Amino acid sequence: MPRLVTVAHGTRTAVGNVVARELTALAGERLGIEAIASYVELSEPLFADVLREPYDGESVAVPLLLSTGYHVRVDLPEAVAGAADPARVRLARPFGPDPLLAQAQVARLLEAGAEVGQPVTMVAAGSSDPAALDDLGVAASLLAEAWGSPVRFATLGGLGPRPAEVVQPGDAVSSYLLATGFFHRKLVAEAKEFGADVVADVIGPHPLAVGLLVRRTSRAS
Repeated sequence: MPRLVTVAHGTRTAVGNVVARELTALAGERLGIEAIASYVELSEPLFADVLREPYDGESVAVPLLLSTGYHVRVDLPEAVAGAADPARVRLARPFGPDPLLAQAQVARLLEAGAEVGQPVTMVAAGSSDPAALDDLGVAASLLAEAWGSPVRFATLGGLGPRPAEVVQPGDAVSSYLLATGFFHRKLVAEAKEFGADVVADVIGPHPLAVGLLVRRTSRAS
């Protein structure tokens, strides 16, 4: 098995960066391989720096990003191209959307006190990439299937409707974010402002997310 190198976006909120390290360590333990967490920006080590360091073996790079976007299409492939040995780095597809993440979101909703069948709005960070908006639509559909009732979605930036346009009084809000930070604080504030009854926590190092990381790594190996 090659080593696992995950790459999260990174945040100035230190506790938010811990999620990537926890997920990576747990997946590495389950697979019995070396595992390193890295970041696109705002935290160290940077993904590009990890790949530039000579490594005597192959690496599977798994983006801990929940949709397609500029980082996935441009930044990460460029970092792989600049690796010490690009031919020995395999870049997996983004972490989301995926049914396992939808199931983890359901668990977070229930933990927060949401009732099955309660109206749900899923809120994501957002992106200016149209492909990311398509991915969020898929993620909302997967969550609706797992939750058992329709799910609307909103974004905090980029393309897509804003929480002010979508969140309705009495909604349960699902945080389509992997880790806490600026976007999660913004999400909580806006959801409450527009009358949400329940705001779920971020996906975090949920066992289902760990299982998904194991799967992504194994399939790319």
